[in-house]
Amino acid sequence: MTQAISKLINFDEFLEWKPENGRYELHNGVIVEMPNPTGKHSAIAGFQSLEFGLEIRRLQLSYFIPKECTIKFSDNFGYDPDVVVLDKQLVEANEPRWEKESVITRGDSVKLVVEVVSTNWRDDYAHKMIDYEALGIGEYWIVDYLGLGGSRYIGSPKQPTLSIYQLVDGEYQIKLFRENERVESVVFPELNVTAKQFFNAG
Repeated sequence: MTQAISKLINFDEFLEWKPENGRYELHNGVIVEMPNPTGKHSAIAGFQSLEFGLEIRRLQLSYFIPKECTIKFSDNFGYDPDVVVLDKQLVEANEPRWEKESVITRGDSVKLVVEVVSTNWRDDYAHKMIDYEALGIGEYWIVDYLGLGGSRYIGSPKQPTLSIYQLVDGEYQIKLFRENERVESVVFPELNVTAKQFFNAG
C-alpha cells in the first residue's frame, strides 16, 4: 500500500477526492492506495460473486451484490471490500447515502463481506476484522489463497486458508476451511463449495 496524500482528511473529503479509477481506502484519516489486484485475486472475487449470486437467485433472497461499495466506519475510516452482499430492503430503508454515493454506514445492511488477501494481509486479519466486528457485520470471509497470513491466524505450517468470522453475541467466532472442506456459511447455509474451489476460482 502507498499513501496517496500526506494530510489527514475526513470521510466526506475522502469521497470528494476519490477518483473513478484505482482502489483507495481511508485508514485513520489517511488515503491509502490499495494494490492492484492480480488476475487470480480478481478471478476469486468474481467466482465468489457468481456463487453468491446463484444462491440469491435460487433462494429468492432480497440481497444484492454491488460492483462498488464503500463501508464507512467513522469519520476517519472507509473500506472498499472485494465482495459485499447487501440486504436490499435494509439498504433502501436505512442507507440515505447509498443511491448517490454507494456508501454503507450500518452493519445490519451488510449480510456478508469478503476480503481476498494480497500483500496487505495484516489489514484483513487485524484492522478490518476489528472494524467489521465493531460495526456489527454478521459474516466476514478472508480468502487467503496463498497462505500469506500470520501463523497465529492460519496456523503452521502456513497453507491456503478460508477464514469465516461469524458474529455471535457481538463478537466474531472463527472457523477455518482448507483443501476439500465444504465451506459453512450462515448467510448461505446451502452453499456447496469447498475452500479449494474458492482458491481456484472454480
